[in-house]
Amino acid sequence: MLVRQVVASYFETNCWIISRGQNQECIIVDPGIAQPNLVNRILEEVNRFNLKPKAIVVTHGHLDHTYSVLPLSKEISMRTYVSKPDRYLLKDPFAALLKDGGIQQLMKFLSRENIGEPSDVKELQDKESFEIAGLQITATLAPGHTSGSMLFEIEGEHLVSGDVLFAGSIGRTDLPTGSMQEMKKSLKNIILEMSDELNVLPGHGVQTRIAVEKRSNPYLQSDFLDSIED
Repeated sequence: MLVRQVVASYFETNCWIISRGQNQECIIVDPGIAQPNLVNRILEEVNRFNLKPKAIVVTHGHLDHTYSVLPLSKEISMRTYVSKPDRYLLKDPFAALLKDGGIQQLMKFLSRENIGEPSDVKELQDKESFEIAGLQITATLAPGHTSGSMLFEIEGEHLVSGDVLFAGSIGRTDLPTGSMQEMKKSLKNIILEMSDELNVLPGHGVQTRIAVEKRSNPYLQSDFLDSIED
C-alpha cells in the first residue's frame, strides 16, 4: 500500500494520500489550510505517483482539516465522505471554533471562497464499511474531539485517527461539541480494542502504532481512563 503525507503549512495538519500502489486510484484525507489552498501540493504528490483521486475523506469538520475540500473537489470531480454529525461544519466551520480562536483570526487573511459544501457529499454512519479506490474502509464514530469525529480503518493495516489519537497524546476536547468524557469512552471502548498491528496515521504529528500507544500513551492508561462515568 502507498501512503503519502502532505503537511499543511497552517497548523501542520496531515493530509494523507492513500492507494494500493503507484498508478492506482487513491483517496485524499483531510486537505487542510495553505495559501491559497493545499490543492497544488496535493496534486504534485498525486502526479508524482501517477495516482487517480477517487474520493475526499474527512475525519472531522474542523477548518484545519477541511479548508481545501471545496477547491479540491472543484479541481477533480469526486465525492466527499464525512460523518453525519460533522457534515454541517463543511458549510459553517466557524460553529466549531472558539470566539477568540486562532483560525478565526487567520480567516482575515484566507479566502472564504474555499469554504462550503461540495456538490457530492456522502454522510457516513457509525461502523459503516465501504470500498473506494480498491481500498476496504471501515468508519467508526469516535466522539470527543468533535461529536462527529471518525476513525477510518483501511485494509486492516492503517488507522486514520484524525484528532482522536496522536503519537503520545490525544486531541483537545474544549472546542464546541467536544467532550472529555466522550473522548475517554472512545479511547477505552474503541482505540484500546483495536489491533496492536495497526499503523496510525494521525491528524497532526508523526505516524505511530496502536501497540506503541497502548503501552506508552498516558491517555490510554487506566489511571486516566478509569474516571469514565457510566
